[in-house]
Amino acid sequence: ADVPMAAFFSTALKRFKGAQEEPKEPPKDGKAAVLPNGMAREEFEEYQRQLLEEKIERDKAFAHRKAERATVRMHLRDKYRLAQDERDDAQVHVAGGSVELPEELAAMVQSEEEEEGPLTFLAKLREVDVQALRDRAQNTVEDVKEKCSMM
Repeated sequence: ADVPMAAFFSTALKRFKGAQEEPKEPPKDGKAAVLPNGMAREEFEEYQRQLLEEKIERDKAFAHRKAERATVRMHLRDKYRLAQDERDDAQVHVAGGSVELPEELAAMVQSEEEEEGPLTFLAKLREVDVQALRDRAQNTVEDVKEKCSMM
């Protein structure tokens, strides 16, 4: 009873592997060894190398994107005077040290930085309509006096 079950599993395993075993030594006729999926060894090795190169490129691109995000967070923390996170610095370091921000992000961070500061405050203060502000304050004071006198 045990023999047919073992034969069943070994046949199923052979079918799963492709029903061909990879030869241990190169054939004597000089032809390339054929792998289970019908690919020659050289093709298979080239395919594996190509997969590895693509994975390395994807990993590099991913690390660079993470470093760009870390750089944006660092700039925003500088802008709002928040404590820096060493993980962001480490992320930038992993990507190779200095990371250039994409133009859109760099423009956004710079424009936000330019909006703040004492000189921009003074420039905005010039734009305030002082007369309208004085009239509004006077009306508010008169409204409060009127409400107080009713009580």
